[in-house]
Amino acid sequence: MQRLAIGIDIGGQSSKCGVVTQDGTILEQSVVTSLVDCFDDYLKLLADTVKELVRKTADRGVAVGIGIGAPNANRLDGTIRYAPNLRWARGADGKPGVIYLADRLEKATGLHVRITNDANAAARGERTYGIAKGIDDFIMITLGTGVGSGIISHGRLVYGHDGFAGELGHVCVEQNGRQCNCGLKGCLETYASAMGVARTAREFLQKDSRESLLRKLDPEKISSKDIYDAAVQGDAMAKEIFSYTGRILGRAMGDFVKFSSPQAIVLFGGLTKSREFFHDEMVQAMNDNLMQIWKGQIQILYSSLKESDAAILGASSMVWSPEE
Repeated sequence: MQRLAIGIDIGGQSSKCGVVTQDGTILEQSVVTSLVDCFDDYLKLLADTVKELVRKTADRGVAVGIGIGAPNANRLDGTIRYAPNLRWARGADGKPGVIYLADRLEKATGLHVRITNDANAAARGERTYGIAKGIDDFIMITLGTGVGSGIISHGRLVYGHDGFAGELGHVCVEQNGRQCNCGLKGCLETYASAMGVARTAREFLQKDSRESLLRKLDPEKISSKDIYDAAVQGDAMAKEIFSYTGRILGRAMGDFVKFSSPQAIVLFGGLTKSREFFHDEMVQAMNDNLMQIWKGQIQILYSSLKESDAAILGASSMVWSPEE
């Protein structure tokens, strides 16, 4: 009977779980809420979901392990550390703390558990099953609610001495810029994420008096999708918001190239659906911020995997190749 892996993608709103074959076929999927305040309650919900998925696929294979991608996850000790967007990952004082998720889930399910940062999991998924297959040096950047990244060098993920290398969403792109949830100011995440784009829209609406479809919306409720929809309809301000975002992201990507010299940068996440409005400015800004040896040499690729599948696939791949 074939061996199966459980892949889990933990996000701030929901957690996606899937049973995956070694060739990357997802046999069953389930989604549970992450909006739980108590870790023990969340753990039970997750463990029960895993057990149900194992039961549903018992006639097609045997589950041999669990791989998890999660914010602020550390593969070295199986913890999630100080994740501000996970309500259940908090200490008694209500502040983000250290949660020993891998050990607790292993005891609750009887399956060996490996864990890594969610963007690292997406990078693994892209290299194993997606557009980066066969590429040994690339940077994965996830553009979602936040900005995450995974760095593959010589075919292996870069973890650093403590397991947390590659937090490119928290490089400073604007001195004394926007306040970030991580506690720093001017982080790339505050400009190039879905939330960052919405913040840019609010700033533009305050500073720019021209007409825009965005003025019909409640500024505090504007989403990146609202801005995309306006851009599709030809709204000049909406288009400029994406151009501004692309320039900031591109300049940052130029800096990333300088320290790891990747063959490619792979972009993934909901914001990439708007790439027609920021791609050209992003590439131009990146090349403008590169030495001659790299200008025009870095491939810009977009994920070929379903957004809902990439992190599940990447997390599950840890069961087959845990040391990458």
